[in-house]
Amino acid sequence: MKDLDWRPIATKLRRDVLDPIKLRLVGKDEIIEVLGVSLVAGENTFLYGPPGTAKSALVQELASRLGGRAFDYLLTRFTEPSELFGPFDLRRLREGELVTNTEGMLPEAEFVFLDELLNANSAVLNSLLLALNERIFRRGRERVRLPMLLTIGASNRLPEDDALAALFDRFLLRVHCGNVPTERLSEVLQAGWQRERSGTLAPSLSMDEVRALQQTVSEVDLIPVRPAYIRLVERLREAGMAISDRRAVRLQRVVAGSAVISGRDHAAVSDLWTLRYIWDVPAQREMLAAHVQAIVTEFSAKNEPENVANVHPLADSEQGPHPEQIALALDNISAQPNEPAVADQLALLAARVEWVKNIDSREYLRLRIAGMRGH
Repeated sequence: MKDLDWRPIATKLRRDVLDPIKLRLVGKDEIIEVLGVSLVAGENTFLYGPPGTAKSALVQELASRLGGRAFDYLLTRFTEPSELFGPFDLRRLREGELVTNTEGMLPEAEFVFLDELLNANSAVLNSLLLALNERIFRRGRERVRLPMLLTIGASNRLPEDDALAALFDRFLLRVHCGNVPTERLSEVLQAGWQRERSGTLAPSLSMDEVRALQQTVSEVDLIPVRPAYIRLVERLREAGMAISDRRAVRLQRVVAGSAVISGRDHAAVSDLWTLRYIWDVPAQREMLAAHVQAIVTEFSAKNEPENVANVHPLADSEQGPHPEQIALALDNISAQPNEPAVADQLALLAARVEWVKNIDSREYLRLRIAGMRGH
């Protein structure tokens, strides 16, 4: 992909951003992985779940690790546009100019979190739709390109009318965010207490690096996965899902985002895992998972096996990665220890190890990777 050395950036995103956040927010690994792909793809994500499930904390952690400007707001039925986009500049207004003072507001933020998104009223709806879809803020004759890299919306309910359905549609991926299971409550308490004491994390990835990854997404080769992707969209439409042509085109970005964050310049059938998160109602989640798995199984059999180090951790979240395949990949790395990409390969494998279901296998692989890294 041109001359951009983007793979080390993808490795840094996982090693220095996503993995540390998982340690600080226990039980949110799936959501963090989806947000990572959304960030790289430059697409919006919707978190569905009750209050108090760390939705705003996820955004704050991500923004602080990336050193970006964040804007968050709790929407109500009475929220006015000025509360999101800023008030008119009174000094300029006296001179007859309608100019918005956007300092510290949504138009200047790289990361945006809109809590209780579906409380949005007609007064803010049109401005929000334009901002989310085209990354543009327009008021009167003002027209400003937004630096927005990722927007996350959240609500404990789903849209009930067409206007809110249009807003919901701007969030390409949807993830359930619930309370952590009771058996992990001890971990949650310990991690939460440690997070309170340590404060925010230091930035470890620059905005320019994030934008470089987003640019890389548009250059991913999608040809290897297109027949499988087309067949999957056909099946989902036959199953009653309303996937418009516009949405089908945009979903290619999250497929490509999965490839980039996994260190590849081409999409693979396994990257279709991202389509498990395009549900309109939670009842569709199982149906989506079944169709995605069926297509991946069908088309994977027609192609050469993928390099296990370059498969996204969520590609097989139901069964978990196979520890034998990871061990074999480590054997291959050990046989060629002087390869320049060894560090990146180990980082990708370390991410997959965390999804291994068997505790003993997971710990064994962790120790083996640590030994190969020399610590």
